[in-house]
Order: sequence, then C-alpha cells, then structure tokens
Amino acid sequence: MQKIIKQIDWQKSPLLPVIVQEAHSNEVLMLAYMNQEALTLSLQTKKAHYFSRSKQRIWMKGESSGNIQKIQSFWLDCDNDTLLLKVEQIGGVACHTGRKSCFFTELESGSVESEIDQTTLSHYGIIDQLYHTILERKNADPKSSYVASLLHKGENGYLKKVVEEAGEFAFAVKDDDESEIIYEAADLAFHVLVALGDKNINPDRIKQELARRFGLSGIEEKNNRTTNGANQK
Repeated sequence: MQKIIKQIDWQKSPLLPVIVQEAHSNEVLMLAYMNQEALTLSLQTKKAHYFSRSKQRIWMKGESSGNIQKIQSFWLDCDNDTLLLKVEQIGGVACHTGRKSCFFTELESGSVESEIDQTTLSHYGIIDQLYHTILERKNADPKSSYVASLLHKGENGYLKKVVEEAGEFAFAVKDDDESEIIYEAADLAFHVLVALGDKNINPDRIKQELARRFGLSGIEEKNNRTTNGANQK
C-alpha cells in the first residue's frame, strides 16, 4: 500500500483523476478524484473514497445512497498520475442522477442512453437533488425552465428574488403563520440554491461551515470574524 502511495508525486499532482470501472463488465461508471488521504482510506478499507472538488472534502461513495463501491483492484498508469479502480457497484447505480453510469448522454445525438432509478434518487437529500438539478438547468431554454430564466437574467435577477423571498419569509414569521413560514422558507431556500448553483458552490460547503461553528458561541464566532477581517486589511 505504501509503495503505491510513494510512487505518486503528490506535490505535482495533489488530486489524481480516478476512472471507475465495473469489475465484471469493464463498463466505465464514473470519473472522480482522490487526494492522498482518500487513496489511503480506499486502500485500507477497500471501499472507494474520493475528494469532492465541489464539496471540498473527502466522501465515501454511497455515504448517502448506500450505493457503495467495493474495490476489487487498483491500477496506476505509466505516469503515476491517474488511477483506475475496478469495483463491485453495490445497488447497481453509480451516478447521483439514479443512472448506472455517469456517462449516459451521447454528444452527437444528445440522446440519453439509460433510465433514472427513482428508488436510488430518493436516497439522496432533497437539497442535493435540487442543487444538481439547478446545475443541469444552466444551459436549458429560459422559456421552458424557471431556473434557466433566473440565471439568464444574471446576478441582479436572481439576487432580487433572494431579497424578495427573504422579505416574505420575515413577514410570515412576523405574522406567526406556520404554513406561510414553511412555504416562504422553502421559496427562500430554493432561490439561495440557485445563487449557489450559479457560483458552483455546493450546499455541502454551507453544512461544513455550520459544523465548523458548532460549539462556538455566537459572540466568539462573530469576534473571530471581525478579527480575521481586520487582519486581512
């Protein structure tokens, strides 16, 4: 295990692209990335761990859906900068869309080659589903997609909606109307996700920031922010 890790120049290639194949069929399931820690965890556990560039953290494949990847073999290419994993794909689904493989769209025809497994989709949180749907709608026709129409208007367009929904949420709280509070909170969350999607900031990063603050008093966190801001100036 250590021999494989030492073969890699981690300073030159801190993130290695990883091609993932189904062991029994050699079908390509996905492309992901590993840093040194993710590779070490994968070698130790024989379960695929990757580094998410969008979430900026290590994640185990299937940690939400249960569709883990049991690694059958590791392969390192001739330049020591790309990995190939042959895996047993538990649940038969590798893609977050609910499809078996992440490679399901043919560029020339634009046709979709495989159907979505709705059962698998239900294992992913609604926030994650919404965020990825927003990303998929970026290049959609603004006349047929509300998300695309918001993004087509640019920052001022969708930020105006964020401010508007925040105001409506505040009024609902002020009116002490439970159903309206929930409704307006959902509207606000959705439009915040659109803004995050436009900036390619995965909502998991927000969860990480909240986790970082957990255990800090609000006053301490605010003071840290003020101090850091002063130091940067």
